[in-house]
Amino acid sequence: MTADASPMFYRAEEDLMRRAFALAERGQGFVEPNPMVGCIAVRGGEVVGEGWHRRFGGPHAEIEALQAASKRAEGSTLIVTLEPCCHHGKTPPCTDAIIAAGVREVILAQRDPFPQVNGGGVRRLEEAGIEVRAGLLEDEARRLNAPYLKLIGKGRPWIIAKWAMTLDGKIATRAGHSRWISGEASRAVVHQLRGRVDAIMVGAATARLDDPLLTARPPGPRIATRIVLDSAASLSLESQLVRTARETPLVVIAGPAAMAARIDSLRDAGCEVLQLSGATHAERLQECLNALGERRMTNVLVEGGAQVLGALRDAGEIDEVHVFLAPKLIGGVDAPSPLAGLGCELMTSATTIDDLVVARCDDDIHLRGRIRR
Repeated sequence: MTADASPMFYRAEEDLMRRAFALAERGQGFVEPNPMVGCIAVRGGEVVGEGWHRRFGGPHAEIEALQAASKRAEGSTLIVTLEPCCHHGKTPPCTDAIIAAGVREVILAQRDPFPQVNGGGVRRLEEAGIEVRAGLLEDEARRLNAPYLKLIGKGRPWIIAKWAMTLDGKIATRAGHSRWISGEASRAVVHQLRGRVDAIMVGAATARLDDPLLTARPPGPRIATRIVLDSAASLSLESQLVRTARETPLVVIAGPAAMAARIDSLRDAGCEVLQLSGATHAERLQECLNALGERRMTNVLVEGGAQVLGALRDAGEIDEVHVFLAPKLIGGVDAPSPLAGLGCELMTSATTIDDLVVARCDDDIHLRGRIRR
């Protein structure tokens, strides 16, 4: 084998780890708030078993790989994208199963910052005489599980901003009309996004003007909680959101001055109303994100409007963007653009998008990337 740039790892091991990443990604939308994890068992240069974490509460990737390998797991090397757990959670410790199977070596991409693991899995394996090498393609591993790492590290969900706009940068006409800027293919991608996130958030103006349903059609692996940022708790009882609140969860984020009668009427209709104490929109936005983190929401899709998206950008809370660019022109100084808020004064303060991916959606262009930190 040809040595990698790092003396600890070889090219063949990199290839196997990338295969493990691909396996891990199959769990997206199914495993949250757990991390996505993939694992491959190798013995004598041959893959003898592989697996991934398929669903929250189900067997971990290491268990699947060991079960697939069966007796051939003895003396094998496990290639795993995240440090094996060493605690009793929804499932028993993976470290115990690895030791019992007679695994010789474990190669992992990164240690798990979860407090009940955080290096403990590595120590447990090493105490049992298993060689552990950590850090193979760690940057790629961190990118794979960036939402999980943010939730563990900051106690807040990964924020995905989405909007559709025309070539001249408008998200609606001067009268607020926006159906439809993007085409069916773009909207199908949005429904896929909705089907894998924990929550979909909009502002009160978007809820009023668009009367959206905010569900994934067809349904995805997750049923997202709909969230409306509505300081006055003014959401219409006749809106699609409220009329479906007993079928699909709906949380209205209200301010301290919201009238009790409005809050009671929304709760009577099946909505959850979370009344926050912050004196300003910015303070309440921070409270809201903290509250979602406490509920262990991992991914939140924000679909507008411009005030909400602008406030999130101003606060540095957007992590990922999905923009659908339609070959249309609206014009008009009063037609809104995607991001309101304060914005920045200098181009040196502009938010930069990394890892930009550009794809065609019939006539539209889908651009997605992550915010540079």
